[in-house]
Amino acid sequence: MLYYLFKYLDSLDIPGTGVFQYISFRSAMAVIASLFITLIIGKRIIRILQKKQIGETVRNLGLQGENLKAGTPTMGGIIILAAIIVPTLLFARLDNIYILLMLITTIWLGLIGFLDDYIKVFKKNKEGLSGRFKVVGQVGIGLLVGLTLYFNDGVVIRQKVLNNPQLAYQDDAVFENDALTNQPKNYHLEENKSLKTTIPFVKNNEFDYSDLLKFLGDDYKKWAWLIFIPIVIFIVTAVSNGANITDGLDGLATGTSAIIGATLGIFAYVSGNTIFADYLNIMYIPNTGELVVFIAAFVGACVGFLWYNSFPAQVFMGDTGSLALGGIIAVFAIAIRKELLIPILCGIFLVENLSVMLQVSYFKYTKKKYGEGRRIFKMSPLHHHYQKLGLHEAKIVSRFWIVGITLAILTFVTLKLR
Repeated sequence: MLYYLFKYLDSLDIPGTGVFQYISFRSAMAVIASLFITLIIGKRIIRILQKKQIGETVRNLGLQGENLKAGTPTMGGIIILAAIIVPTLLFARLDNIYILLMLITTIWLGLIGFLDDYIKVFKKNKEGLSGRFKVVGQVGIGLLVGLTLYFNDGVVIRQKVLNNPQLAYQDDAVFENDALTNQPKNYHLEENKSLKTTIPFVKNNEFDYSDLLKFLGDDYKKWAWLIFIPIVIFIVTAVSNGANITDGLDGLATGTSAIIGATLGIFAYVSGNTIFADYLNIMYIPNTGELVVFIAAFVGACVGFLWYNSFPAQVFMGDTGSLALGGIIAVFAIAIRKELLIPILCGIFLVENLSVMLQVSYFKYTKKKYGEGRRIFKMSPLHHHYQKLGLHEAKIVSRFWIVGITLAILTFVTLKLR
């Protein structure tokens, strides 16, 4: 909202108001605002949660220090949601389709998580919201995101189109700039609807989902939504559940999400900037630069919340925060066409998810075959396995963060490993 106010003031030639036109400035303001909300207002929310006795009920799993967590305020994800939404409303352009999509995702999944926590805390039902309803909610937002990104006219990519196609086969082709337009003579830029995305370790780092349907004939591209939308739904569901499962140790999901968010923010900035996109030889996606403002608020919210959520935690985010964090990361990655990098960038979420799936599957298989269930890990998710091995909670979290930073660096490296 402030963007439009200062844009009007700038039109009146008021000195200093033009600074709000810069994404970098508004992103910095979004970080400061989100930190302020989490650190100042968050403290008051924690007191309210304590006063209302909205505390965590801990099951006896035989884990070190778990009894100390009993009664710790939960549903702290409200703080994260407020620290993301308010700065975004203040500093981002609200006519941007990507910003609107991220706000809807944040509120949608935040409400699902809030309902789950509400049932657990106030209805005293440890199971919370039925898994079926959770999945329906995740599929719903995935469907909305997929339809929007496929059909909305504001979602396009800008590609280089060669004026002389024969140059495509010449590795030493020289692209000289036109003296008048300062644009390359041998190609022009063209905006179009496309389902191209970034894929690591292959030439040009690009993959078109519609190519999977070539067997349908010449009109195969018009049916591309049949494969794109289910993929979007799967990614949103998987990543939001992965973040939810990872939220089992103090600061683990919060810190990991901050690392992932910062990485995605850099990708959004270079993808939305013609100069950097051209230099890195990646697809330029118009209007995605505005997403940097949103992800800046996201990172600020995670870092600020970590002040209270680091060991020993004064508050837990609950499903209110974890489902929203995972969904935000998934939708953001899809919007900037980096969703196929998620297995690397979100490797922590992936491994945590897989550890549960493998544990449950192997237990059921061995119980059916031998009459007694056996386990691969001492306990799942994976972070509890290390707790059972005797590692301190803070050490496990720190090491997971180190792995997360390493994966983030590897994700950047994939842009040049072709």
